[in-house]
Amino acid sequence: MSLESAVTVAGLFLHPLKSGASLPVQQATIGETGLQYDREWMVVDVDGEFVSQRELPKMVLIKPELRHSELVLRAPGMLPLHLRLDGAEGELRVRVWNDAMPAFDMGDLAAQWCRDFLGVKGLRLAAYDSEARRLSEERYSAGTQALNAFSDGFPLLVLSEASMDEFNRRLQAAGHEAVGLERFRPNIVLAGVDTPHGEDQMRQLHIDTASGLVEIALTKPCPRCPIPDVEPASGARQSHISDVLRGYRSHERLGGAVAFGMNAVVVRGAGYTLRVGDTVRAEADI
Repeated sequence: MSLESAVTVAGLFLHPLKSGASLPVQQATIGETGLQYDREWMVVDVDGEFVSQRELPKMVLIKPELRHSELVLRAPGMLPLHLRLDGAEGELRVRVWNDAMPAFDMGDLAAQWCRDFLGVKGLRLAAYDSEARRLSEERYSAGTQALNAFSDGFPLLVLSEASMDEFNRRLQAAGHEAVGLERFRPNIVLAGVDTPHGEDQMRQLHIDTASGLVEIALTKPCPRCPIPDVEPASGARQSHISDVLRGYRSHERLGGAVAFGMNAVVVRGAGYTLRVGDTVRAEADI
């Protein structure tokens, strides 16, 4: 049994550099791997393993900017790094969790910039190779071939404003200041969801865009690592974020792990453009 409730797209966020700062946008193109340019660049160590805010929280201070043909990375104390979107200078073999995949190397200048800011030897900057075939787990892919760039495991993360409001209510009740939703690194933020974590019960989003109908399947609650503990403006860790989450967001489908937001895959609409304000028909299981 299902119901339909009207919601809208309240926010769109890209994370061009995996574990770098969030980039709010007014519109974004749906690609085969989620939103175009989302997590299409990644810092890797000498073995090709990705690095993230888990071990290097100051990565959150790397702020991306997308221009017509460039990705610009800015960080405190550093000159801006200008990278052509097609500026690969070699090839790499990289790994995201258990998935090994080919990637492009953005060159020695980009590598040195990452090393200088993060203070770690041997780092390289990798770019996504669209020929790579890295798929989400089949059982959570809604019958599609759900391709990923450098995301942890799914093309999209969907979060409602109602969920964020409830989390901040609990934070403030515990004596802490409210925080921004960028801590949770969503791609699509929904307004008009009636109850906190209503997205947990949603099966599919039908989004009416100027290009046509986009269909997104919400397939799995997103288990949370310690990255939301990282304060975006300073890179400092704040353990009370996870402490509050653990107090009420243990999820049965994840064996008791803490969940916040829903992982999602694109069913239809590659090449179409999402815009803030687009109308959404949300199908929910009840």
